[in-house]
Amino acid sequence: MGFVRRLGWYLVGLSIGIVFLVFFFKKKSEETGTEFCYFPNCRVLKDMRSKTLVFGDELPEKYRDTILIKAFLTDGDIDFGKSDTKSEPCKTYYILHKVDSKELVMEMESCPSKVIVQNASAD
Repeated sequence: MGFVRRLGWYLVGLSIGIVFLVFFFKKKSEETGTEFCYFPNCRVLKDMRSKTLVFGDELPEKYRDTILIKAFLTDGDIDFGKSDTKSEPCKTYYILHKVDSKELVMEMESCPSKVIVQNASAD
């Protein structure tokens, strides 16, 4: 009976801990907008969303839409093969995003304090 009793108390404590963690993380992510970014694509986009957005001189007028840019920085996929992630002080990223059944590619430079949208094109 000793083992069954210890197993019961273990399961009670484990279930209380799991309920606490689920409640805590759900509440924290809803209120503060916290997201858990572990993959490189998510981490780079999250970093770029936290910086000031600047439009480059060569960017066509039809792409100077902050809602479109925010869609790229939220749901886009970075092409790390084309991107220059080692340049200093600004790293260049090519971000792919599907808009109205067309795939657009946007070139952005991530500097320490700002993100410069350089160019956009349909791929």
